[in-house]
Amino acid sequence: MPPSTTAAPSRRDRTRPSGVPSPWQMFFQGFLKHPVMVGSIIPSSDRLIRKMLGPVDWANCKLFVEYGPGVGTFCRPILDRMAPDATLIAIDTNPDFIRYLRHTITDTRFAAVHGSAADVGQIIADHGHAHADYILSGLPFSTLPPGVGPAIATATSAALRPGGAFLVYQFSPKVKDFLDPHWSNIDHDMEWWNVPPAQLYWAWQG
Repeated sequence: MPPSTTAAPSRRDRTRPSGVPSPWQMFFQGFLKHPVMVGSIIPSSDRLIRKMLGPVDWANCKLFVEYGPGVGTFCRPILDRMAPDATLIAIDTNPDFIRYLRHTITDTRFAAVHGSAADVGQIIADHGHAHADYILSGLPFSTLPPGVGPAIATATSAALRPGGAFLVYQFSPKVKDFLDPHWSNIDHDMEWWNVPPAQLYWAWQG
């Protein structure tokens, strides 16, 4: 289904306040401070974003969740495509990124949460939802601390509605080891026009 061409009237980006770094500065600083959590020194390309979000059924998406939003590279395209009554929850363990998102994105449909993706079920419930329609992750599963990747995969599977999907972009195919125990229907593609080239997965909830 093509993206909606009508942006919600509540959507706007704030002018960056004095003293708040640029997105590239924030991303680079975040990588230096937490390289195993950020995973890349360069934000995702526009081509990767379009391909990753392409299969989403926006007309039937009321709650979209993103893990590791960073400086909001995906947040803005998601908000552009979402319905006026939908919600985007962005979860990040880095308080600097959460503070940055709250400074630079204002939208009644958007919530930036400082927390762990492993707690997605509770975070969703705290925002008044029973489940998510889609969950997106760019977290580097293969370099996360032991046990964290499996915990996130388990929590994600429990949080998704039937027919929803876990959208994952990675630079290592090892992420499929985390997906296989929970999803049997997994689509895969590559986006070469990205630095570095990315593995794309869509794990469909049965």
